[in-house]
Amino acid sequence: MSAFACMYFQEPSLAQFQLRMEKELHKNNLRTLFGVENIPQNSQLRDILDAIPSEEFAPIFKDFFERLRRHKHFEDYAIFPNTLLCVIDGTQYHSSKDVHCEQCLHKEHKNGEITYSHGVLQGAIMHPDKKQVLPVMPEAIQNKDGTEKQDCEINASKRFIAQLKKDHPRQGFIICGDGLMSHQPMIESIRDNGMHYLLVAKLGDHTYLFEWLNEFDELPSLEIIDEKGRIHRYRWKNAVPLHGEANAITVNFLEYHLINPEGKITYRNSWVTDFEISKNNIVKLVQAGRCRWKIENECFNTLKNQGYYIEHNYGHGKQYLSYNMYLLTLLAFYFHQIFELTDGAYQACRVKAGSKRYLWEVFRGTVGFLVMDSWEEIMDLYLNPDDYEVTKTKKS
Repeated sequence: MSAFACMYFQEPSLAQFQLRMEKELHKNNLRTLFGVENIPQNSQLRDILDAIPSEEFAPIFKDFFERLRRHKHFEDYAIFPNTLLCVIDGTQYHSSKDVHCEQCLHKEHKNGEITYSHGVLQGAIMHPDKKQVLPVMPEAIQNKDGTEKQDCEINASKRFIAQLKKDHPRQGFIICGDGLMSHQPMIESIRDNGMHYLLVAKLGDHTYLFEWLNEFDELPSLEIIDEKGRIHRYRWKNAVPLHGEANAITVNFLEYHLINPEGKITYRNSWVTDFEISKNNIVKLVQAGRCRWKIENECFNTLKNQGYYIEHNYGHGKQYLSYNMYLLTLLAFYFHQIFELTDGAYQACRVKAGSKRYLWEVFRGTVGFLVMDSWEEIMDLYLNPDDYEVTKTKKS
């Protein structure tokens, strides 16, 4: 909880955060806000975290997913009835030429140097019309020991999908991913787990598929001109062979072009899916497919560049520390996304602050100078400072 508190308040230095909390002799915000009775020393904190198997964090993600579902927040996220879009992608959060462990991936360069790294296959629930992205428990991309063949994003994706199905067996999912995923073994893995797929398919990866499509003089299509004069051009074809081998599965293909009023194509993409495509669902499927960028922009970019310091080296450890620090940071981000989605007081704070970064600067400053009895009191102080001052004066 001490480490989580640091991630929660987006502190770049774990050691400095601990020191500031220890300044209070009789009462401190770690105790009042996070239930920490005895503040651990910095080295002790890392030693404890290093020994905790990372999978022990998984029930937290599952619990909050179920709370959101029970309170019907996922109804607004459904692409189709009871079907959520789960976008998956890999990212790296640790890289070093010196610090490494047996779980590290490694890359040998031409000059003989070796770069060690840790990565994850991250999944997040999202919707084209919702700003908040809601992460689920990721799957580590890591070696099991120093001798086995290196782990990779595809293998981690298969493990991730199987675990997602196990954790939420009654929930329908559409797995959305990049061109790395749109190959038969991955598609079969998704189907075997009873899920749908919507995966980027590019010409360079699927030559046979595109040649097969080019044999048709015309494909089913739809054009829509919006209020800005832009043309949204959609094409599709059902029951297309994914490749030219005898065991090829059939997929449904969709393509989208966005053309500005001057006739220039400003965006193009294509996907394969198991949904039968028609003019009644093509727009919705394309919107869902384009939603994939949010895992880069709203999730990874936010974690790396918007105050969460996901790539900061809080310590590598010998077993689980590095990955556990990633998970604690991800949980802090998850909490904040839930606040933005569900909490009226937090939403009011965001409006008043104007920017998320400034708001958390205010919150960090508050806990640096005042001992607060609850998280609600911190938000109330920011929203109603005059009332708070009167109350404190009367108490004095």
